[in-house]
Amino acid sequence: MCDASSADVIASTEDDCAAVKSGVRLDANASAAFDEQMQNVDCLLSLAPRSDKTLALTKGVIRLFSDMGLTPIAEFKLANGRRADIAALDRRGKVTIAEIKSCRADFETDQKWPDYLDFCDRFYFAVDSVFPSELLPGGEGLIIADSYGAMISRIADDRPLAAARRKAVTLRFARQAARRALLLQSDS
Repeated sequence: MCDASSADVIASTEDDCAAVKSGVRLDANASAAFDEQMQNVDCLLSLAPRSDKTLALTKGVIRLFSDMGLTPIAEFKLANGRRADIAALDRRGKVTIAEIKSCRADFETDQKWPDYLDFCDRFYFAVDSVFPSELLPGGEGLIIADSYGAMISRIADDRPLAAARRKAVTLRFARQAARRALLLQSDS
């Protein structure tokens, strides 16, 4: 959860990738916000049962998106009834979705990912380093992750959302994030 001043450091997706690859970190305020967000990741991810490998990949992608100045949430419920593994908003309101694939069988049996494309500007598959990435569609973005972090291997195509859809997705994102914040607050 970056404030506007730290998010201004990062200008575009390509710059985001370059900053992350070169090891550039956000300022102290953004770093503290990131640390707080990561403390809540385990609690938020426990809302839905997931394999250890999927949890590890999810943590890595959340760290990457946070380093890039995006604000991610896991298990984002879309208006079509689907649930995206990770959705994130950037400072301009662009929506990025990452679909975690823990193994070949996961990819081959779960073909719901095209249903997510109408709800994001950018779409990524997130896999570990041993996943056979040749199985994944070439037109989508690719993130290689583990529990400690991630890197973008292939940048996603930009598919701008229509203004009305962007507003609806952003409001849905805000409401889900606010509900989770209340849940975390009531548990402490």
